Amino acid sequence: MTARSILITGCSSGIGLDAARVLRQRGWRVFATCRQEADCAKLRAEGLESFRLDYADEDSITEAVAEVVARTGGTLDALFNNGAFACPGAVEDLPRGALREIFETNLFGYHDLTRQVIPLMRAQGHGRIINCSSVLGLVGLTWRGAYVATKFAMEGLSDVLRIEMKGTGIEVILIEPGPIATKIRENAIPHFEKWIDWEHSARRDQYLSLRGRLYDKKLKKDAFELEPAAVTAKLIHALDARRPKARYYVTVPTYLMGFARRVLPTRALDWLIAKG
Repeated sequence: MTARSILITGCSSGIGLDAARVLRQRGWRVFATCRQEADCAKLRAEGLESFRLDYADEDSITEAVAEVVARTGGTLDALFNNGAFACPGAVEDLPRGALREIFETNLFGYHDLTRQVIPLMRAQGHGRIINCSSVLGLVGLTWRGAYVATKFAMEGLSDVLRIEMKGTGIEVILIEPGPIATKIRENAIPHFEKWIDWEHSARRDQYLSLRGRLYDKKLKKDAFELEPAAVTAKLIHALDARRPKARYYVTVPTYLMGFARRVLPTRALDWLIAKG
């Protein structure tokens, strides 16, 4: 029996790395991609099939899909769109270039890759496209406007694609984690330094606190923070369920915010988020 195959992005650490390792142990043929070739080499050293895929590099997306086709003969059972980054800063301080850069990776890259694997899934009559969103695809939090914008956009695009794929055998699924122990905070620092002119901002004093949270060594977990394995568990359910859910929440904050968004007036939700 041929092993099921899955393409996973953002496998250098965190959610993508855990998913790649666990699914391989469960018998999947895993294509674990990373932005940097050095990270791919590390994964190959531990026995994973790994090659480069950078959402911001259109050619690398096309080349990665061609690599999958060459290795499988043109089939792919699942795609887990996972890689993303954050650019912290107040919305009023986000230049156009910062939004352009984060959307290239967090949304346009997901969309481009998804479009290129859909023909493979259509031809075989089945497939699962699983997009890693966030609790920040449900509600907005201060200092996270750029990231929130990409996740809200992904939620909408995924919802429409799910409806349009009805009857094709292709399922479109969202996973919405809250706080997960990953490198997203430290990986956000270069983007903050590149784009946010905080010293000349009207919020300069507030940025001093934000910079502390970004740069100081993290000494303890955030409230309700879980390990990447919690996301992998929901990914497995999304892959194995005969009728998968459209959305899978991960962590208590996602459940709370999902409920609050449904039942609270906007002003009340704003107050709750501001308190949190």
